[in-house]
Amino acid sequence: MAQRAELKNSLDDFPTPPWGTRALIEHVIVSKASLRAQTCLEPACGRGHMAVALADYFKEVVAYDVFDYGFGRVADFLKTKYPDQSFDWVITNPPFRLGEEFISRSMKIARHGVAMLTRTVFIESVGRYERLFKSSRPSRFAQFTERVPMVKGRVDKKASTATGYAWLVWEKDRLGNSEVVWIPPCRKTLEREGDYQQAPRMPNLQSSAIVVPMRKSADGDLFSS
Repeated sequence: MAQRAELKNSLDDFPTPPWGTRALIEHVIVSKASLRAQTCLEPACGRGHMAVALADYFKEVVAYDVFDYGFGRVADFLKTKYPDQSFDWVITNPPFRLGEEFISRSMKIARHGVAMLTRTVFIESVGRYERLFKSSRPSRFAQFTERVPMVKGRVDKKASTATGYAWLVWEKDRLGNSEVVWIPPCRKTLEREGDYQQAPRMPNLQSSAIVVPMRKSADGDLFSS
């Protein structure tokens, strides 16, 4: 049973098994019926496992990462300019040490909601409460009842883990009180053939959504003025 621990300068490369992303949509987000007409930004896409899973639910998914993993485009989420409310949703598995910054940035960019996959212990600490949760409480804290095995540098169907994970969700039309929910055992029902390819296939044009790698303009801004 491996426990997840990373150095401060690590890229925190722990790909999300696609079933863990599908669990967010199927068991956590309340307004999931409207997602088919909405856009989603995945700003820490890694090899694309989360972005490809999200493409089954959204009209469009834009994906990139600070490092070139061979999927999406290369861009630093915390240093790139974005118009406010430029995407309907921002959904990602952020680097643990940058989780607070990712959430704060995402809340300005998202029109409808933000969802972050974090270690369960992320909700601990007085400092994080004062800096983040005191003024920006999630609408839902969704704890996985099954462990979500994440292995450094790859997806692995046979992996195990001692680390617990949860989805923190801010649905902007439901802010005010935080609701605690449990994600029921769902791995077997949400796994799909091909989920554990190290380089997942991009959805084709017949799928419900298209994954669009974000492109930089000449001045370095991801959005043209």
